[in-house]
Amino acid sequence: MTYIPSVPDIVQAKSILNEIIESTPLQLNRRLSEKYNANIYLKREDLQIVRSYKIRGAYHKMRTLEKAQLEAGIVCASAGNHAQGVAYSCQILGVKGLIYMPSTTPKQKLGQVRMFGKDNVEIVLTGDTYDDSYNAAMEDCIKNNKTFIHPFDDPKVIEGQATVGLEIDQQMDEPIDFVYVPVGGGGLIAGIESYFKQVHPETQIIGVEPEGAPSMKKSLEEGKVITLESIDKFVDGAAVQRVGEITFEICKNYDGRVVVVPEGKICTHILELYNLDAIVVEPAGALSMAALDCCIEDIKGKNVVCILSGSNNDITRTEEIKERSMLYEGLKHYFIVRFPQRSGALRDFVDKVLGLTDDITLFEYQKKTSRETGPALIGVELQKKEDFEGLQKRMKENGFMVEYLNKKPDLFQYLI
Repeated sequence: MTYIPSVPDIVQAKSILNEIIESTPLQLNRRLSEKYNANIYLKREDLQIVRSYKIRGAYHKMRTLEKAQLEAGIVCASAGNHAQGVAYSCQILGVKGLIYMPSTTPKQKLGQVRMFGKDNVEIVLTGDTYDDSYNAAMEDCIKNNKTFIHPFDDPKVIEGQATVGLEIDQQMDEPIDFVYVPVGGGGLIAGIESYFKQVHPETQIIGVEPEGAPSMKKSLEEGKVITLESIDKFVDGAAVQRVGEITFEICKNYDGRVVVVPEGKICTHILELYNLDAIVVEPAGALSMAALDCCIEDIKGKNVVCILSGSNNDITRTEEIKERSMLYEGLKHYFIVRFPQRSGALRDFVDKVLGLTDDITLFEYQKKTSRETGPALIGVELQKKEDFEGLQKRMKENGFMVEYLNKKPDLFQYLI
């Protein structure tokens, strides 16, 4: 029988969470509402004390453990937000915790975990991936009889995450037509879907996954939990190879609907939130909002809630976010151009090929006099997507031999 968190269970979880957190704001966003001709509300989980909703599930799980379990110590494996939620819970409850994290975890995230956990947590760096950390954490639990705090596939964690849905319901005076929920392992959508399908079954819950890691969508299509062979880890808060067994069964039970959005589109929305709304989100935090573009007709005139799930974004990722956004929007293009090895060839390219508003952002070339032509790696930034056709036409008209790299992912990733 499929486990479904009951409404009383979710209400009880909320009363427990009230010990440490306040309800996050539900804000009408006028810019997005005008853009999509709908009432778009943002549920600001990015404003949580650990800057993500993960504290809800982590604290609720730990708070409901037996005293002996807490005294024996707890363990978790995470490369990000879950680790911070567990660390803060350890500090509040006075519990000792071991946080297993990959050796590749950025220093910024390690610092956040230490800050929230203080003297109550110890970080163990092991392996290069989450799976390495998870295996080490599970071995520790079995060997030392400790309790593992799962990031998503646990009833108490799901009940904690479900309180996001309870708050949304309490904060909205009008009927809610759609709730867009970011999906990683599935804990958040399983909780929110469980609440709304029992209380407001007419509300449509839409899960959103990154295009490079559609583990829940693929599992629902196959009718069973599947493991993706490889994923794009850019949306690190939602990029998992395998969703939870419990979370999958809940979503399957409710005929869950999941859409996928390209990573580049997510980056565009991250930048828009920052530049136009002064809101900082991590890639997973912009997932729900990025899905609105593919559902414009569905949401027109409706009341729509998008969950901004977290804001733990490292500033060093800004250039990559900008780059991915511009590539997706068709404003950044990379080529290998084979220049004739004569004086003035580059000037001809600048004068005859580039448009008035085109800008060279990358140029790598080394002259080799034994050849008739020399390859140069060139990046060009456009003001408008429509300018690309003219750029290609002028390259051909002026006899430049060009290899376009944007659509050759293996070569692109190697060179750029």
